[in-house]
Amino acid sequence: MISYCGTAPSPGEWIGRWNFDPLLLLALALCAAFALRTKHPQLALGGVAILALAFVSPLCALSVALFSARALHHILLVAVAAPLIALALPSRHVQGLGVPLLAATATLWLWHVPSFYDRALMDSPTYWLMQASLFSTALWFWRALFSAPAVPATLAAILAMVQMGMLGALLTFATQRLYEAHVGTTLQWGLDQLADQQLAGLIMWAPGIIPYAIIAGLIGRRLWTRAEMAA
Repeated sequence: MISYCGTAPSPGEWIGRWNFDPLLLLALALCAAFALRTKHPQLALGGVAILALAFVSPLCALSVALFSARALHHILLVAVAAPLIALALPSRHVQGLGVPLLAATATLWLWHVPSFYDRALMDSPTYWLMQASLFSTALWFWRALFSAPAVPATLAAILAMVQMGMLGALLTFATQRLYEAHVGTTLQWGLDQLADQQLAGLIMWAPGIIPYAIIAGLIGRRLWTRAEMAA
């Protein structure tokens, strides 16, 4: 079976590996049309642009070769596109952040279990199940967070940042190769599979937590400003 994004590209060809799947382009066009009808269309369109970067650009093919590129792909999906679109959607009453946070965390960790990850890279329906579940649970979490009071929202953003960092740390310090889907695909890029896996962990551990830290900081700053005004 071949990954939805095709075969693993070589360093000389990956930049030309754009994905112009008609169904994908139609879905993105519909998302863009919906984005124009939100209360903050610029943010929503920015989120759709990130989705296009993840699935249309050569990053899609590169993520077949390198697990580190797949880590970047997932970060763009759950920590950049999802919060941008969540910010553009109408606020709604939130009864708790625990369930959305647990769902987003469990989904992210589940798809990094080697057997599930390998299946997703070798089977298109499973691939799209992975992408849809990652994005939808992340969107659910961010919508809940942006609608919550400042204190629980800050704590939820910090917890989300911690779990991303923990997953990244586990991958960084793993001493054996975990994913069969990347056996032999990294060597032409000058990386053995374990080094690529460790690089993916570092990407999740460092750049991957930045969006969560920025959002937690902004919410915390808003809370601090309100406290100063009240004083």
